[in-house]
Amino acid sequence: MLRIVVLVSGGGTNLQAIIDGVKDGIISNTEIAGVISNNRNAYALKRAEEHGIPSLCVSPKEFESREIFNEKFLEAVNAYEPDLIVLAGFLVVIPPAMIEKYRNRMINIHPSLIPSFCGKGYYGLKVHEAALARGVKVAGATVHFVDEGTDTGPIILQKAVEVEDGDTPEVLQRRVMEQAEWKILPRAIDLIANGKVMVEDGKVKMIQ
Repeated sequence: MLRIVVLVSGGGTNLQAIIDGVKDGIISNTEIAGVISNNRNAYALKRAEEHGIPSLCVSPKEFESREIFNEKFLEAVNAYEPDLIVLAGFLVVIPPAMIEKYRNRMINIHPSLIPSFCGKGYYGLKVHEAALARGVKVAGATVHFVDEGTDTGPIILQKAVEVEDGDTPEVLQRRVMEQAEWKILPRAIDLIANGKVMVEDGKVKMIQ
């Protein structure tokens, strides 16, 4: 049984997709051990509570230095003894010690087809604003392993979504969530839970 910890900063729609996926059997061999947010008011914490999932807030604002926060944050994650960490809209820089400890055991969902519209400064609506400003015809989402860079780790799954005339950033964001994010994040967790994913030479290989 794969134990996962989900890290969230906001509403937790991707967390909900994971909760539903586990409940419906789309994500097999998996249990959500805990949910951690950096934001005490994150609706994601309420979602966790409603489904009886242990949760807590660890905010950088509550510590006198980033170093102390990083240490306490890693302690909080370790306490759940996760096999996999899932970043589901988590807007805090991951401590280097955590990346090292959970190498190829931490994944992130990003709302674009990496390497487009990713890296520093590209998060949330900013991704979709940039995509529309560039006039792309196809948007999408990517699930990737987390490494020391921003959105630079090995890519696990991607799914494309059509951009339509008249799209606003908000409309495109919603379509990317519904048609891509909420599908490929549960799928990636299920593949990992069933031993179907390996990293070789910095790239993901699927094991049949």
